Amino acid sequence: MKLSVVMPVYNERATLREVVQKVLSVPLEIELICVDDGSRDGSREILAELQSEHPQIRVVIQPRNMGKGAALRRGIQEATGDFVIIQDADLEYDPGEYPLMLDPLIQGKADVVFGSRFLGSAPHRVLYFWHSVGNQALTLLSNCLTNINLSDMETCYKVFRREVIQSIPIEENRFGFEPEITVKVARRHLRIYEVGISYWGRTYEEGKKIGWKDGVRALYCLLKYSLKEPTAKRVAQAVPAPDRSAVSR
Repeated sequence: MKLSVVMPVYNERATLREVVQKVLSVPLEIELICVDDGSRDGSREILAELQSEHPQIRVVIQPRNMGKGAALRRGIQEATGDFVIIQDADLEYDPGEYPLMLDPLIQGKADVVFGSRFLGSAPHRVLYFWHSVGNQALTLLSNCLTNINLSDMETCYKVFRREVIQSIPIEENRFGFEPEITVKVARRHLRIYEVGISYWGRTYEEGKKIGWKDGVRALYCLLKYSLKEPTAKRVAQAVPAPDRSAVSR
C-alpha cells in the first residue's frame, strides 16, 4: 500500500525541513509530492536539496503563485499511491496520525476520511476565538447544504482513495478547495468518515496565511457548488481491504 502525500508549499522555509522529516518518518510507503507555489523565501531551494536527499520526494514547480487549490490540483494529478492525503507545510497537523486517518480506508469502509480538530481528546493549541466561530458557522452551513454531519469541514487533513479524488474536477485556486471538495464528495454519495486529530495552530506572526476574506470566499463556494453541482449516483463496488502487513516499509 502506497500513500501519496500532497503538500503545497508557499514561503515555508521555517518549517519545511521539519515537516518533511516528520512525513518521511511515518512507517508507511510514502510518495511525498511537494508543489512549490511560487515561493520567494528560499523554500524552492530547500525543496531541491531535500529531493536530492530523499528518493520518496517529488518536487513540482508552479510557474507563479497560483494558490493552494491550484497547487493541490497539480499535486493530486501527479499522485500514484493507493490513497492521497493533503498535508500543509506549516506543522499545524501531525503526520504521525496518518495511520489513524487511513484505518477506515484500509478496512474498506470509507472512500474519504476527514480529520476533525473537534472530535476526541487529542491536544489542541488554544488560539483565535473568531476563527473557531467562523469555522463552526461554515461547517454548519455546509452540513445544511449537503445533508451530512461533519464537525470540521475546513480541516486540512482529508484522505481519499486515489481514483476518487482524481475523478473529481477541482476548480478553486485558493482556500476555496475545502468547501468545494466537501460539496462534491457529498454530491457523489461517497462514504465519508471522520476521525479526531490533534492540532497545533499557528499565529499570524508565525506565518498563518488564511484570513477573513478567505472565509467569505468559502461561504461563496459553499453556495456556488451546492447550486451547480449535480447529484451523482454512487456506483457500489467492493473495495478489498489491503494486506495490513504491506503498510510498513
